[in-house]
Amino acid sequence: MRICKSYKLDHGIRGFKLGWSLAGPPMMTVYCYLFDHIMIDTGQAHMGQQVLAIARANRVDRIFLTHHHEDHSGNGAMIHKTLKARVFGHSLTAEKLGSPYKILPYQKYVWGKSTPVAVSPISGATKTSLGKMLSIHTPGHSRDHLVYFLPEKGVLFSGDLYLGDRIRYFRADEDLGTQITSLKKVLDLDFDILLCSHNPRQCKGRQHIQNKLDFLEDLYGNIIGLWKTGVPAKKIFKILKLKEDYFIKCFCFGNVSMINGVRSAIRHHEQNLNRV
Repeated sequence: MRICKSYKLDHGIRGFKLGWSLAGPPMMTVYCYLFDHIMIDTGQAHMGQQVLAIARANRVDRIFLTHHHEDHSGNGAMIHKTLKARVFGHSLTAEKLGSPYKILPYQKYVWGKSTPVAVSPISGATKTSLGKMLSIHTPGHSRDHLVYFLPEKGVLFSGDLYLGDRIRYFRADEDLGTQITSLKKVLDLDFDILLCSHNPRQCKGRQHIQNKLDFLEDLYGNIIGLWKTGVPAKKIFKILKLKEDYFIKCFCFGNVSMINGVRSAIRHHEQNLNRV
């Protein structure tokens, strides 16, 4: 089953909701966004022909990646090769996508693999028909994560920084503490439209970012408070009455789970202690 739905958003921005599965509804969907011949993220490789058709119809000549994960970069190489569109992203994205890299079986099934592509490192402002677009480094979900901000329109393309007011699971390589810092950085910006790659919010975007920050700060504080008294991670999980989605955990071979959030907070705290 394939999902490809188009949405008209404010300021002439269009969003495309993309999903794929062998049978039944897709486990997850992802959005890419378009304006001014610019594409923000490129969706999953499983939806390559649909995304290429969208890019061709909109004469895309520039692609801006929020990060290297395959549901965001999956079609960058194909669009670049076919339409000669330039691909931009963080320098770490350029490094990661410069050569093939391994992904887990669940990632290959749900999204498909990303093909290596030349990425031009970006920093500062880019001129667009909607005014300047700022790229802002917001690590935590991944080390190379960027958000793109249109200050004249109050629009934030947030990649995977937001996802939801409350988070039900974390990737094993996420840094919860660094995400908190990135969310605080974004709250210094003036925006209302939050164009998340999985859960867009067309109004009250800053409030939704604040809601997630409140949730993560509360979670982090509770975890570290117990950790300092000698309580191990698994017991912290039980004491805080956190819930695990065991289907997701098993399907993703433990790479995605709620216990990862507990471990991430502890790891971040310990690393900060070692820096002192």
